[in-house]
Amino acid sequence: MGIKVGISSCVNGESVRFDGGHKSNKFASKVLASYFTYVPICPEVGSGMSVPRPTIRLISNEERIALVDSKDSSLDYTDSMIEFSRKTVDRLKETEMCGYIVCANSPSCGMERVKVYSKNNASKDGIGLYTGVLMDQMPWLPVEEDGRLNDPVLKENFITRVFCLHDLYQSMEGEPTAGKIVAFHSRYKYTLMSHSTSGYKELGRLVAKIAEYDIDEFFTLYRTQLMQTMSIRATRKNNTNVLMHLQGYFKKELDSPQKQALAQLIQEYNQGILPLLSPITLIKHYLSLHNNDYLRQQSFLDPYPQELRLRYGL
Repeated sequence: MGIKVGISSCVNGESVRFDGGHKSNKFASKVLASYFTYVPICPEVGSGMSVPRPTIRLISNEERIALVDSKDSSLDYTDSMIEFSRKTVDRLKETEMCGYIVCANSPSCGMERVKVYSKNNASKDGIGLYTGVLMDQMPWLPVEEDGRLNDPVLKENFITRVFCLHDLYQSMEGEPTAGKIVAFHSRYKYTLMSHSTSGYKELGRLVAKIAEYDIDEFFTLYRTQLMQTMSIRATRKNNTNVLMHLQGYFKKELDSPQKQALAQLIQEYNQGILPLLSPITLIKHYLSLHNNDYLRQQSFLDPYPQELRLRYGL
């Protein structure tokens, strides 16, 4: 059973678009499908629309954003879409869903920059009605658009978040405890530092107060704050800082040429000459020779299967 991930049905290759076609995403279907178990949903069909169907769009007036027929705005689908979205998301909230891939530009599924029409113009500042409900009700859930998966940095960040959330759920074994959360947080020290130093510190302060909370309440709070921190894209500067921290674990084990070789790789990564994979590979090699249990368990070294080859372009 793979990691449970929601996906727009059309992106999953199903012929549910307004013209009876689909918008299959090759990376999602050919690569990620080996690791994910998809939950395909088409909000438009789910809320009662036919296939094929007239096109729809978002319009704005002074009172609200509405979903209407593109040619006849008196045909309003807003209420049926919102009702479907709320019922569906309420159901998804009770599952351990770890991510969601939505269809870009869709008035129902778009995550950002969806066209919203008004009387005199159109702006690209809308969110699809379904995805808006999804992100509002499940703020911890990694959500990404199909088109943005073509960007190496955005793709890596999304997949890192999906595997992180899955790891969190697996680590809790269905019953969160203070010990399990602290152990999980310890394994993600350097991953969090690579995404946001301030976010890492804030989570550390939160975990330090875990005894003051009801454990289920704390888990919900920690999950949201964790995933919000992970949504901040790791930078070359932060990654370099983490690599230098990891280098410090070998100061007594490595001879001078070995230390210089690692320092050189880290410097060349920082300068943009080498990918992140290069210093990490050498660190993992040294770790195989000089075991350190704390370092070995750090998710930063293996945030997802190497077969995905996501660090080649970072």
